Amino acid sequence: MLSPATVLIVEDNYLLLEMLTRLCERKGMRVLAASSGEAALTMLRAEGESIDWLFTDINLPGLIDGWTVAAAYRERRPQGPIIYASSSVEVERQAERRTVPGSVYIRKPFQARDILALAGMMASNGVEDEVLVAG
Repeated sequence: MLSPATVLIVEDNYLLLEMLTRLCERKGMRVLAASSGEAALTMLRAEGESIDWLFTDINLPGLIDGWTVAAAYRERRPQGPIIYASSSVEVERQAERRTVPGSVYIRKPFQARDILALAGMMASNGVEDEVLVAG
């Protein structure tokens, strides 16, 4: 029997974090949820090898941003899919040079079901040599 996919969702907006968590759980995924970069790094240290994909907001409270969380995830899972999200125009400008292969940048607001579709596509098709920017 296959174990469910595990996702780490890093989002400081509690309503969005809860919504994404519930949606992923309804789809049978195991969810690790963090509301700060520091909490995400703690989870990565504890369970990094078991995390199948990462969703991270870029602008997080505290000293650790989403770029740093993604880099730490990639140290543990070099080909692991990453979805970056932000509503900041400045972050969107940075996305082309800061995202890593096998990742998608998506602008907020977005449809939660689109996140699941993107993650499924990335996990099954291995978008490892591309960086996608979705609007």
